Amino acid sequence: MTEHEKYSFRFGKVAVESGYLTPAQLHQALGEQIEDDLEDRPHRVLGAICFDHGWMTPAQIEEVLNTMFKKKG
Repeated sequence: MTEHEKYSFRFGKVAVESGYLTPAQLHQALGEQIEDDLEDRPHRVLGAICFDHGWMTPAQIEEVLNTMFKKKG
C-alpha cells in the first residue's frame, strides 16, 4: 500500500459508502466548510457539520472515524 492509499480515506467518502450521508448532503457539507473558511469563520470538520444538520449521530460519526483509522494502518 502506498502512502497515498493509506491516507486517501476521507470522512465524506466513508460516510457515503456506509449509507450515513447522501452524495447531496456531502456536497452541501463540503460547501459549508469551504464557505466558513473563505468567510474567516472557525473551521468545522465534516462530522460537526453533519451532526449540526441532524444527518449523522455521534455513534455514526465515531464509526466513520474508526473505519478511517483502521484503513490507514
